[in-house]
Amino acid sequence: MVQKAVDELGPLNTMIANAGIAQVKPLLDITEDEFENMFRVNVFGVQHCYQAAAKQMIKQGNCTPDRPGKIIGCSSIVGFKPFALLSHYSASKWAVRGLTQASAMEYAEHNITVNAYAPGIVGTAMWDLIDEKLGEKTGAKKGDTIKKYTSELIAQKRTSVPEDVAKLVSFLASPDSDHVTGQTQIVDGGIIYT
Repeated sequence: MVQKAVDELGPLNTMIANAGIAQVKPLLDITEDEFENMFRVNVFGVQHCYQAAAKQMIKQGNCTPDRPGKIIGCSSIVGFKPFALLSHYSASKWAVRGLTQASAMEYAEHNITVNAYAPGIVGTAMWDLIDEKLGEKTGAKKGDTIKKYTSELIAQKRTSVPEDVAKLVSFLASPDSDHVTGQTQIVDGGIIYT
């Protein structure tokens, strides 16, 4: 993937590892295959992106203190505080935070920053599915779980939109974040405070 991008677009300066899956299921019912699949996509996928991007950036030799390479991964607010029925998803997003910090420490000598972003409840198909599956477990109607979380958990009283997340990712990819590394930045409207 990295080599194809470089061949078609030129030098790699920024990598965003954005793939992720979620599953709503009680911890007692999760199979080993489900747990492994969650980590295969959410953790190993991020690791593969981080590693391939770093190797390419090092090979290019164009990352400097004044213009570092940027590697950015996707965590979640559940990487700070897990949600019931999202246990293996939560664990995978905690792992992304640790991987981000370790990568930041190791890649710093190559003038590469590594950060992650942690979305909260975002108006996307993934959260629609989470809402639906949580509703099945709790007896709530479709849409009611997100409404409840919005009114009870989110300080700004609205779910995030993809543009909220995109603005944070754009900051992490920009020169404005050149001295930021090893951080997982939350964008949730005020659910988790660090």
